[in-house]
Amino acid sequence: MSTSKGMNSVKMVVVIAIGAALYGVGGLVGIPIFANTMLKPAMAILALFAAVYGPIVGLLVGFLGHWLTDLFAGWGVWPTWMLGSAIVGLAIGLFGKLSKGCIEKGELPKSAILLFIILSFVGNFIGYMISALLDYLLFAEPLDKVITQQLLVAFTNTVVIAILGTLLLALVVKRNKSKQNLSKDTTA
Repeated sequence: MSTSKGMNSVKMVVVIAIGAALYGVGGLVGIPIFANTMLKPAMAILALFAAVYGPIVGLLVGFLGHWLTDLFAGWGVWPTWMLGSAIVGLAIGLFGKLSKGCIEKGELPKSAILLFIILSFVGNFIGYMISALLDYLLFAEPLDKVITQQLLVAFTNTVVIAILGTLLLALVVKRNKSKQNLSKDTTA
């Protein structure tokens, strides 16, 4: 059975489990910037898994990874923000198709980097706006608080992904390029 990015089901489950674990545990490390809001370098992990493996993996790594962070952080599980992280992963997961497979080709032009950053911003802005509005509607959180959280998260996550995520993506592209060079037949 073929699934996302040509992976079989078992490989996909393993990739999602590894991605969610790395994102979830990594999400425990961050710099507090507002009420229950942190600048999280782990966003680069979510972005990398989403960009490399596609939107389904991105969605599930975002959702499950955020759930793990919430479980271990001690501030309670917030399904609305888990949904936001899932949307971020889904949006960045579109990178492979929209960049015409540049990762597999071992190429990362500036236009692809810009696309990666734009998808990151769009995913963070829309995903966490939905989270904020659901917190307001379902949990009676103050609107000004959740909008402030959403704006801070959208912008800081985008900066983290633009810097760390692009660096990680460049390393994967470099690895893919070197693998292509190894596979060329040079016998005469």
